[in-house]
Amino acid sequence: MYAVWPATLALVREPRHPDLADVALTDVFYALSDPTRLRIVSELADGRECNSSQFGPALTSATWSYHFRILREAGLTRTRVEGRHRLIKLRHDEFEARFPSLLDAVLGNGA
Repeated sequence: MYAVWPATLALVREPRHPDLADVALTDVFYALSDPTRLRIVSELADGRECNSSQFGPALTSATWSYHFRILREAGLTRTRVEGRHRLIKLRHDEFEARFPSLLDAVLGNGA
């Protein structure tokens, strides 16, 4: 006899996004200290929303997921689930309000 899957299992759970007021600066620095995560933030700096698979196959999907989670938990990115895809966007304006000029300084966009 086969078990019947509950309909709720078919639903995709939305990722948790922290309130930026609760994000510590040390968490942000940790997230930005890794070259892969810094590259992700640099690629998202133009404001576009990217599919997580657009970042290339150089790493395993588990490793990409880990990096995306660290960035999301540090308040740097927002992930939106659309079907089977995860679309990622930099929370630039929100982040700028909490930590003015930090992203520009890290990405080298300052004067």
